[in-house]
Amino acid sequence: MSDMGKNAQKGKMENAIRALEGLYAGHGTALRFNSVFQLAVAVMLSAQCTDVRVNIVTKGLLAKYKTAKDFAALSQKKLEKLIFSTGFYRSKAKNIREMAKTVGEKFGGKMPCTMEKLTSLQGIGRKSANVILSEGFGISEGIAVDTHVRRLSGRLGFSKSADPKKIETDLMELCPKEKWHFLSNSLIWHGRRTCHAQKPDCKGCALAKLCPSADTFSKWQYYR
Repeated sequence: MSDMGKNAQKGKMENAIRALEGLYAGHGTALRFNSVFQLAVAVMLSAQCTDVRVNIVTKGLLAKYKTAKDFAALSQKKLEKLIFSTGFYRSKAKNIREMAKTVGEKFGGKMPCTMEKLTSLQGIGRKSANVILSEGFGISEGIAVDTHVRRLSGRLGFSKSADPKKIETDLMELCPKEKWHFLSNSLIWHGRRTCHAQKPDCKGCALAKLCPSADTFSKWQYYR
């Protein structure tokens, strides 16, 4: 992309952030937690599961099992039963237990606060680590790219890639670092409320004037 093209995209990003701030200022993650460790558990449970469902499960789970030591002591079968409704419960239970053991043994029961150390833990990739760092420690290491962020980044023309790592890089180049955390959260909220995967509400979208996909979707829905 030429410098002129990149500058135009940065200007578009500024306008998008301004519009999103009017809708989602102060909106953080929808996940509920009382410690950074509990946030990590919630983030791991949220894979292929809605935050609403995760919050239902963690309401009771995290009231009884609060620390890395608590989760490390849980049996595989017991944890599977407790998190069953979040889906992929066997692998999630295994990863959470292994993560908890490592946090207890290597980090004194406290979640580490670097990307390198977080991604060394079982079941925590870069996206999850970005959420833990930003929500738990207020550290902006990157931009968490979930399905909503990936979808909206493509529709808005901020990235042509389907690879989360490349999308993250593209967004980081266009968005000021101090807005990385907000951008991820606001795109997630907007994806849930307006820019749905199947039937985006382009007519009611605050980003429609900036979105090259809006006209296409509006025509498609009109002629259906």
